[in-house]
Amino acid sequence: MARVIFWDVDTQYDFMRAEGKLYVPEAETLIPRLKRLTDYAHGHNIRVVASADDHVAGHPEISDTPDWKNTFPPHCMRGTPGQQKIPETALRDPLVIEPARANPAALTDRVRAHTGDILFHKHRFDVFTNENVMTVLEVLDPQDIVLYGVALDVCDKAAIEGLLERRPATRLFAVTDAMKPIDKDVAEHLLKEWGEEGVRLVKTKEVVEEGLVAELARATA
Repeated sequence: MARVIFWDVDTQYDFMRAEGKLYVPEAETLIPRLKRLTDYAHGHNIRVVASADDHVAGHPEISDTPDWKNTFPPHCMRGTPGQQKIPETALRDPLVIEPARANPAALTDRVRAHTGDILFHKHRFDVFTNENVMTVLEVLDPQDIVLYGVALDVCDKAAIEGLLERRPATRLFAVTDAMKPIDKDVAEHLLKEWGEEGVRLVKTKEVVEEGLVAELARATA
């Protein structure tokens, strides 16, 4: 159904803004590039698939004594401004898909009928804990995924490694200058590892100025 989709990981206020509840270091510096990627997608009729944390008290990930691996301080709490996506990455007519498993046939029909973007809510940092992600990907069947967002060593890591495992035939592009990690040392190791696993590491300029998407379209025509 889709040759190329853009995959926006958690570009929410609490992560992206310095005053947010769980600010990713230097994430504010990404905002101009994230806006360019979003505008490019919408200007070229490329669907954006996004994820967003949507927490309530009691979720296993939320802790007042976090270990910073599986648990984190309260963030992106439902109904708060911090849970919202930043304006620069606002989605176009998003179809919001909650984590609980939906009827696959009904969800397939909804996705096929929808022409806007898609937003996966999630209660854990791994987008694949939303039980409907694979159903949606089977409908969209992208040949190429261009991924960006935060944090490189947590939510980006879960998304990229999940896609590598579940969609091995899909070409995956990580926009490295549109990501920031919590731990820079871990990030360097991950980027090297992803490159070795076949992820193409690219820059925003390659996507929005140097014809990467057009190249992908020609390659899959």
